Amino acid sequence: MSVQALYQQKRMSAADAIRVVKNGDTIVVPTAVGEPPSLLTALSEARRDFRDVTVSQILPVRKYAYFDPETVENIRHTAYFFSGASRQGGQEGWIDFIPAYFSELPSLISNNLSPADVVFTMVSPMDEHGYFSLSLAPDYTMAAIAKARAVVLEVNPNVPFANGNCHIHISQVAALTESNDPILEVGLPKIGPVQQAIGKYVADMIPDGATLQIGYGGIPDAVVMQLTHKHNLGIHTEMVGDGIMSLVEAGVVDNSKKNYGRGKILATFALGSKKLYQFMDRNPALEMHPVDFTNDPYLAGQNDNLHAINATMQIDFMGQCGSESLGSAPYSGTGGQADFVRAANRSNGGKSFIVLPSTAKDDTISRIVPTLSTGTHVTTSKNDINYVVTEFGVAQLRGKTAKQRTEALIGIAHPDFRGELREAAKKMKLL
Repeated sequence: MSVQALYQQKRMSAADAIRVVKNGDTIVVPTAVGEPPSLLTALSEARRDFRDVTVSQILPVRKYAYFDPETVENIRHTAYFFSGASRQGGQEGWIDFIPAYFSELPSLISNNLSPADVVFTMVSPMDEHGYFSLSLAPDYTMAAIAKARAVVLEVNPNVPFANGNCHIHISQVAALTESNDPILEVGLPKIGPVQQAIGKYVADMIPDGATLQIGYGGIPDAVVMQLTHKHNLGIHTEMVGDGIMSLVEAGVVDNSKKNYGRGKILATFALGSKKLYQFMDRNPALEMHPVDFTNDPYLAGQNDNLHAINATMQIDFMGQCGSESLGSAPYSGTGGQADFVRAANRSNGGKSFIVLPSTAKDDTISRIVPTLSTGTHVTTSKNDINYVVTEFGVAQLRGKTAKQRTEALIGIAHPDFRGELREAAKKMKLL
């Protein structure tokens, strides 16, 4: 049977396609805009027909009707990483989560530590050879495809066909549905004077020829905005966004100095504008790969001068970073921060930057603290931390003693809090 005939045989409505799901199944869904809205809407509408079904995903970008505490016995969400859509459920306890490094999610799936019975994913149109591209997020989804009983696609002509290890053949598909809605666009975060100040400190420490991993957020984007005078930068990252695209367009990124994946931007998910998604389509300079490739510290660290830029919410005198919870209340997730901190530490000439404003809540709370708030989930350990940057400067911690770290961190805290931080440090015998 031809690939076109197979396509027509498996083509159906979203309401029919979701019927491959059985009670007790776990459905794996890709990161962010890789999620298939028609399939998840149909699943939500029919949720009372199912029992004990789980949807596992990083960073949902829409709050579907199945995010419902009244129907968790029918369909419940399990988070690899919380977003605005899932955070309330996580904090109220009716959404559970799986602590894990982003890079290790594929191995959890392949080793049967995290179930994957069905995959729902958005894909590009099929090419003449019968392949679709999971360009928006191959992440852990490619591992789930290899394990799942059934794979269900939402085919959308607005999804780019990207290169890399992100393709699935029609013969691997149980059912597919079609949609043509625009891919959700996610704008750049707000950048103010604090973010700009932090961004300048980091940008000034990035040399020509560096390879970058850039996380999501106002401060990483502020760094990007201040790199337009650099030369021969490379990209090995988890997320490709509009900031990276703008550096390519400015001629700043050419990937010519990379040791690993030379000439290529490597990423595992995309989040940005329509222009970004069009930029990705059959772009020979871009490859999308599973996250156990992009985020593996050993592989990423083979690039000399790897510079990783990630944000945290709180850091203590030892350098422990609480980047994913507010006390014990979950807020986001581990993600790839620790992956790339370790990759940069392995890299010859590499630097890992943890960035944060010095205060929160209108300057009433210091984000640099003697000890993390009770119950805080530690994202990056004291043994991995290197550069910490606030709007007041840079503290370099790797290789430093506990007392040296404390002194350096107090030095970049907000001046209004330095006195009480020093008093706390004295009581802890750290000054």
